[in-house]
Amino acid sequence: MSGSRELILERVRRALADAPLAPESPRDYRRAGTLSPVARTELFYERVCDYRAEARRVRAGELPVAITEVFAARGAQRVCVPNDIASEWRVDGVNFVDDEELSWEELDHIDGVLTGCTLAIAETGTIVLSAGAGEGRRAITLIPDLHVCVIEERQIVETVPEAMTLLTELGAQRRPLTFISGPSATSDIELNRVEGVHGPRNLVVLIEESA
Repeated sequence: MSGSRELILERVRRALADAPLAPESPRDYRRAGTLSPVARTELFYERVCDYRAEARRVRAGELPVAITEVFAARGAQRVCVPNDIASEWRVDGVNFVDDEELSWEELDHIDGVLTGCTLAIAETGTIVLSAGAGEGRRAITLIPDLHVCVIEERQIVETVPEAMTLLTELGAQRRPLTFISGPSATSDIELNRVEGVHGPRNLVVLIEESA
């Protein structure tokens, strides 16, 4: 197997020996946002709603109430959470199941999952998870049919370049990254929308306002 691999790579090298060098990628695109924190949050809210996700603005200190209401409205009894989820998010009335490397079969019988995130991007309405504190491993946000994600206003950046810079500064690019833009959805060749193929069909974003 190793010999075959080296043979293929050597043929590729010979084929590309006379190929011109790739040009430098232009770097004159807009890197930083200009919106105020309020406008940035509003843009993110609008883009999330455009993706047919449910977004809610939550006042500081009222997050536990919002979490309770979201799961109660959907009849979610068993909710998976990362082991290091914030203690105040573990509201009464919901049976929280700590993720102890649950199998995919076990996750498939979970009513929903509650996580935080690393950051969010206003221009694209995207949530970024990096398996950091309060986010858990990738499987728990892909298999259950309902994902409730808590985002603090301070975590919202305006542009994708800003997000990539911040991810690098946090060292998050060394971990698996999941970019979520709305509920999982795709379309077949006849443009019929199908939801839930690559992840949860239902996404609820709770945007916690700064105190």
